[in-house]
Amino acid sequence: MAGKSGSTPTTYSPSPATRKKKRIPIADADWVRPDNRGFYQCRPAYLRTGAVSTAAGSAYAEFGNTKVIVSVFGPRESKKAMMYSDTGRLNCNVSYTSFATPNRGQGSDNKELSSMLHKALEGVIILESFPKTCVDVFALVLESGGSDLPVVISCASLALADAGILLYDLVASVSVSCIGKNFVIDPISEEESYQDGSLMITCMPSRNEVTQLIVSGGWSTPKINEAMELCLGACSKLGEVMRSCLKDVVTDLKE
Repeated sequence: MAGKSGSTPTTYSPSPATRKKKRIPIADADWVRPDNRGFYQCRPAYLRTGAVSTAAGSAYAEFGNTKVIVSVFGPRESKKAMMYSDTGRLNCNVSYTSFATPNRGQGSDNKELSSMLHKALEGVIILESFPKTCVDVFALVLESGGSDLPVVISCASLALADAGILLYDLVASVSVSCIGKNFVIDPISEEESYQDGSLMITCMPSRNEVTQLIVSGGWSTPKINEAMELCLGACSKLGEVMRSCLKDVVTDLKE
C-alpha cells in the first residue's frame, strides 16, 4: 500500500489549559529548550505508510531528528507453535542503525526496547483473528533524536494497520521528562540526558485505555497525575494525526 508523502510535518500538543509559558530554572539561570519549543509543545510529526514495498505493511515516522521505519510481516505460520493455538503470536524486534547515534553503535538496549514494544502492542492486536500464526514487527531506528521508544510504538501501530492486522484501536505513545520542578513533553536526547525522571504512556485514544505506563526516577503522586494528563492529551492529538495519515492513503487509492 502506498502512503501519501505529505509536504509538511504535522504539529500536535496537549490541549491548552490554564498553563502559562515559563522557563525552567536550572542552576539559578533561565533555561529554554534546545530546539526552542514550548515546554508543552511536541515536535512536528511526519508519518507515512507503505515505506517498505516487500513487507505486508510498513510505516515511516519522523519526529524532529528521531527517524524510525517499521516493517510488518505476516500473519504467517508460527515455527514455535507445536500445537494448535486459538490465538496468534506477536514477535517484536527493535534495532538501531550503526549511524543512529553520534557515538556509533551506542544505541539503547535492543532487547529491552523490543520487550517494551511487545508489551505496548500485544493488548491492541486481536490475536484471535490469526490462530496458530504469527506477526513479526521489525522496527529500525534510523536516527536517534530522543523519545525513541514512543516514536517506535506509534510508528509500529501505523505499520500494523497498513498490514491489515485487526486492531482494537491505534496506539499512540508520548513521553514527558521532569527537569527540576517542571515538565517537558516529547523530550529530545539532550533533555533526556539530564532529566530527573521520565514518564511514558501508550494508549488507545479512541477507547481511552492505557496499554503501557513506564516511569523512572522519583515522582510524587501529584506530579505523576500531572504528567499523565499531559501525555494523554498529546496521545489524543497524535492519534488524530495518525488516523488522518491512514485516511489520506484510502483517499489516494480511491482517486
